[in-house]
Amino acid sequence: MSLNKVMLIGNVGADPEIRYIDGGVCTASLSLATSTPSYTLPGGTVVPERTEWHRIQLWRRLAEVTERYVHKGDKLFIEGQLRTRSYTDKKGITRYVTEVWAENLEMLTPKSQSTQQAQPAAQPAAQPAAQPAAQPATPTAEEVLPF
Repeated sequence: MSLNKVMLIGNVGADPEIRYIDGGVCTASLSLATSTPSYTLPGGTVVPERTEWHRIQLWRRLAEVTERYVHKGDKLFIEGQLRTRSYTDKKGITRYVTEVWAENLEMLTPKSQSTQQAQPAAQPAAQPAAQPAAQPATPTAEEVLPF
């Protein structure tokens, strides 16, 4: 018997790369950072924080969900398998890449924080000009949708 299982909780390093291949199959790849906090040994030696970067591959429905909802900085739980592949670069050197092929994805960032991260920082949220105080504002799609 053997087992190839990976479980990671970390932060997305950049917006996911989305591609559609062979008859419209959606694929997504993203980098996920996991960190081990710093600590001090009994002798006083400080061991610094250590960050590992993982390349995550998502297919079909998981990739479509990723395209729609996952952004840089979001916290994710990823469950999947390790896969190693090789390729030859432009100089003719064989390179090896280890990736996590995701089988499960859970978004851990609260929705309100995720939507704030998705908005460009240079653009403040649009506010209606001179609306009477007694009139309630129209709810946004985020407030109406159940997820």
